[in-house]
Amino acid sequence: MKTCIIIDDEKNARETLSKIIERYFSSKIKILQLADSVKEGVFAINKFHPDIVFLDIEMPEENGFKLFDYFDIYDFEVVFTTAYKQYAIDAIKFAALDYLLKPINYIDLRDVMVRLEKKQNKSSNADQIEVFLSNINTDSGNFNKIALPTLDGFQLEKVNNIVYCQAEENYCKIFTNRNEAILVARTLKNIEELLPNELFFRIHKSHLVNMNYIKSYSKSDGYKIILDNGIELDVATRRNEEFLKALTKR
Repeated sequence: MKTCIIIDDEKNARETLSKIIERYFSSKIKILQLADSVKEGVFAINKFHPDIVFLDIEMPEENGFKLFDYFDIYDFEVVFTTAYKQYAIDAIKFAALDYLLKPINYIDLRDVMVRLEKKQNKSSNADQIEVFLSNINTDSGNFNKIALPTLDGFQLEKVNNIVYCQAEENYCKIFTNRNEAILVARTLKNIEELLPNELFFRIHKSHLVNMNYIKSYSKSDGYKIILDNGIELDVATRRNEEFLKALTKR
């Protein structure tokens, strides 16, 4: 059985999540303490060493992100809770961390629990939090790193290092500027939704390309591009006009 701590400054939110856990997941999760602030949450984590911390983002005095300032080692899973779809949610997705939108319901919590149970490599949690903190602390609004879910954990990669992505049925291969191919346990559509659309373009149902690595474009024998690494890729006819607009804007 896993253990958890709930950190939220709103009493109703704490009690709602607590009741859902006790009603539907009492055989899987034991609640150790409810905390109403980061300070109280830090004390509870140090005292009980929970497996999971449900962490509210918006809190007075110190927001949820400040929790990580108190730890050098993150030996707990974190599930963010928030009432807002905002910039922070994108940073959470980039780090492949979990979150729950308020008002929290049974179905969303069930899905989070399934993902946590399937997670094999617990040591990757610290890496995911590192990616999250790296991105959330940027002033530009552009995220630097992404946590790519592989078959045995996560690989951290700088977004700018990704040259192109290739569909592989229910998986995706990501090719970097180090000539490395990373097999990712996500579809190309999932990866496309994460990566910034001002930098990446879906030229074909099978390929998503970083525009910064396009060396040339040709329409002499169908629509094609050549990347800096010499790889030649087709541009789908139906995407060609939109692609040219994006290319010429750059």
